[in-house]
Amino acid sequence: MSLKTNISIIVPVYEEEESLPELCDWIGRVIAQMESITYEIIMVDDGSSDNSWEVIQALAKNNPSIKGIRFNRNYGKSAALDTGFKACKGEVVITMDADLQDSPDEIPALYELIKSKKYDLVSGWKQKRHDPLNKTIPSKIFNGVVRYMTKIKLNDFNCGLKAYSHDVVKSIEVYGEMHRYIPVIAKWAGFKKIGEKVVAHRARKYGVTKFGWTRIITGFLDLLSIIFVGKFRKSPMHFFGTMGALSWLIGGLMTAWIIIEKQIQLYILKMPFKEIRDIVEQPLFFLALTLLIMGTQLFLAGFLGELISRSSSSRNDYLVKEKLNLD
Repeated sequence: MSLKTNISIIVPVYEEEESLPELCDWIGRVIAQMESITYEIIMVDDGSSDNSWEVIQALAKNNPSIKGIRFNRNYGKSAALDTGFKACKGEVVITMDADLQDSPDEIPALYELIKSKKYDLVSGWKQKRHDPLNKTIPSKIFNGVVRYMTKIKLNDFNCGLKAYSHDVVKSIEVYGEMHRYIPVIAKWAGFKKIGEKVVAHRARKYGVTKFGWTRIITGFLDLLSIIFVGKFRKSPMHFFGTMGALSWLIGGLMTAWIIIEKQIQLYILKMPFKEIRDIVEQPLFFLALTLLIMGTQLFLAGFLGELISRSSSSRNDYLVKEKLNLD
């Protein structure tokens, strides 16, 4: 089934009433310069307490290409993007923030990279940023760590301006605070042609930034979660079993050493029994015991993980790219 919409533009909105009319006008002017392009703008109001929804309603009334989704409360950017992904119909899907710091002038080039160069995902890189230090410094640290741990060579994972093929957004699920790791999620799903484009970044015109130092902590926790889930979702025993076996091995070696050491002292060195420290009085004994208990617990965690994984309704969900001669 062919898609009738060329471009879907998804805009998460949280208390950005002042910027929305200008953003929509700007997008409209850019799309109008592209030849024979149909588009939709999906604005997802993430529980704004200002007049953002009223502004979206007014804009949609005058332009049928503008569509709106409103959450009952604030769920976060990941929820807004995931909802937009489910609703969109475009061959190419572009996400951007509502604060006018992402430039709609980048839309034609991003569209061509997906359509002509056949990228699965293209991430924007705000090489020159107009943000305060409390936003740029955490971002640099965060991007360096994510790049090292995931082996995805992107300079700006946090950039809200990204372009995706239709298949990518319909194959992934974004939840929690995982919007920062959409390239990682896409890679785990098998979409490996991931590119980057330097994009213009504008100074904030309205409102205040909603991010800061706190996201660096939650961001790293989310990174560990997504790496673990990506590698071991189908086989948790591979992780817990390996850690359990390692813990048992070290604990077992320590236990053997304690026993052998005492035998050497008794029968080879002929030390008086009263001068030999009892096994349970040695710190190494308690460390060995702790490691053996941890190993057992890790094995049990692995078995429970396998039981949960195999009883899951999605245990055999695999992404199929193409089919031949099948109904």
